[in-house]
Amino acid sequence: MPGKAIIIGNGKIPPRGYLEYLQTKGFNDIICADGGAEHARKLNLIPSVIIGDLDSVKSETLEYYKPSVRIIYYQRQNDTDIEKSIKYAVSRKYSEIVLCAVTGNRLDHSFCNIGVMLKFSDRIKISILHDDSIMYVISGVNKIKTHKGETISVYGIDGKTKFTSKGLKYKLGKVSLPFGVKESTSNKAESGQVEIIVTGGKGIIVRESKIVKKYGLLFYC
Repeated sequence: MPGKAIIIGNGKIPPRGYLEYLQTKGFNDIICADGGAEHARKLNLIPSVIIGDLDSVKSETLEYYKPSVRIIYYQRQNDTDIEKSIKYAVSRKYSEIVLCAVTGNRLDHSFCNIGVMLKFSDRIKISILHDDSIMYVISGVNKIKTHKGETISVYGIDGKTKFTSKGLKYKLGKVSLPFGVKESTSNKAESGQVEIIVTGGKGIIVRESKIVKKYGLLFYC
């Protein structure tokens, strides 16, 4: 059965409690994207692999992990270390990955990693966890278990994709949410279940990670 993996980048690491929660949900493998190995070492985590051009990880950290961890060096610069790590996960046929520490320090890195999430969303289930928020790609019919009052934000990519909602305070009725033109930020759940139907493409949803954790869920409901 395909496994699940956490990919740790070099950005702001989420609280250890969320990483432990992911592990209880079957995310047993850790892939460190270059400097993400520094986070892993501080948290006493043993990754399955460290991947990248290795310009952000300290030599002593590589020596620390070298006896027990596979280290893959890529010289090429036409993709980021996060993208290299995702490609590795796809090649290993993981069923789902969560990206951690891929946002926070630099806006260009954050923006790039959201784009990478979109790029690979057709090939693997992929989410981004950042402090109090989780983000993932949605398409088709999405039934979301929640509770009244959860903040749920929805974003589109282009004008062709339409969004329809049930259970949100500010209803979406076959509306497009093209990026940079219109969005549904800080919408609110009005009941214990929200339904969002996406036609003609895909969009992005941002939820409260504490709500997802409370209900014992992992993003795909």
